[in-house]
Amino acid sequence: MTDYIDMQTIQADFDRLALLSDEDWNHNNHYHNFLLQHIPPHSGNVLEIGCGTGAFARLLAERADHVVALDLSPQMIRIARECSQHYPNIDYKIADVQSWEFPTEQFDCIVSIATLHHLPMETLLLKMRDALKVSGTLIVLDLFQSEGLFDLVSSMVAVPVNIILQYTKTGHLRQPRNVREAWTEHGKRDSYLTMTQLRRICSDVLPNAKVRKHLLWRYSIIWKKSL
Repeated sequence: MTDYIDMQTIQADFDRLALLSDEDWNHNNHYHNFLLQHIPPHSGNVLEIGCGTGAFARLLAERADHVVALDLSPQMIRIARECSQHYPNIDYKIADVQSWEFPTEQFDCIVSIATLHHLPMETLLLKMRDALKVSGTLIVLDLFQSEGLFDLVSSMVAVPVNIILQYTKTGHLRQPRNVREAWTEHGKRDSYLTMTQLRRICSDVLPNAKVRKHLLWRYSIIWKKSL
């Protein structure tokens, strides 16, 4: 992760991607069911950081009394609101999470999907940790940088699995060209932490967090706040 983060450029990228977005299968929503298994039952207040067009926020809204869903992109939030008219318990906010004021011990659960790699990881995890109620759960799904032979082999295995899933879930082998081009352009500005770096940060900030590597170039962090 670079020290300088051009959030205006990232916002512009996701405003563009919002206009191309759909609810088709992708590497993030492939893990939605896994993430939902860790949502605390009978949650009151839940926060999602980087909600995009609201697909996971709507799933959260079926399990929580109130969902606050943040995203930097006005276009993402506009579409999320349009798609969530039957979910009055979701409060969508256009926000740069770096400057957003996290309330202290307010949320039963905080979730972030494919967002923290754009941000200073340790700083944001600290803010998320402090905003959780005692016994609250922090859930992260994001991308990591490969390191070593094992990651190389895992990535090679993931390629045919990805092709099969893409076809069986969507009926086509890859996304439309304009979508691929938009993601490729955005990806030029992305950088990721290795699993070694992630585990070191979690050891310092989220002791006893469960950090797990997943096949489709994703990792998860599951952490429950204790006294």
